[in-house]
Amino acid sequence: MSRIGRNPVVVPAGVTATVEGQTVKMKGPKGELSFTCPEQVEVKTGPAGIEVKPREETQMARALWGMSRSQIANLVEGVTKGYAHTLEIHGVGFRAALKGKDTLQLQVGFSHDVIHKIPAGVDVKVAGAKQEIIEVSGIDKQKVGQMAAVIRASRPPEPYQGKGIRYRGEYIHMKEGKKK
Repeated sequence: MSRIGRNPVVVPAGVTATVEGQTVKMKGPKGELSFTCPEQVEVKTGPAGIEVKPREETQMARALWGMSRSQIANLVEGVTKGYAHTLEIHGVGFRAALKGKDTLQLQVGFSHDVIHKIPAGVDVKVAGAKQEIIEVSGIDKQKVGQMAAVIRASRPPEPYQGKGIRYRGEYIHMKEGKKK
């Protein structure tokens, strides 16, 4: 029995939810999202909200049951509050800049600039006195998290001096240098 899957997804006021077959569509103040559930789970609207149940008692259906419920809950949170990740750049001369609306340019210690295309539905802002803070936001949790991970992967923090790109609040376990 899935502890997450058995709880219905509550649809707050101001959000319109429609279930058409296996597709769940949410429309709220921030925008519109949809998710297509796998065939192994059954989705329907009930008095408490959107309910998800497995069609048969197989291991795959039980695994997809909780995942589907979590994806639907992410749709609700996305169209009401949205998602955001904040990245910090540490290093002398390291900085970020926006080139137009769909390109992020990073100067992170390479001989060339690292350029990332910003996908549709994701907003990226550069802030800070030295252009060292990158804020990634949007309504789709997967797109926002993926974009933040791609930016971080362009120069992950190294364990000796801590230079690189990290999430705000991320702890970097520092290693001790060479001993004489």
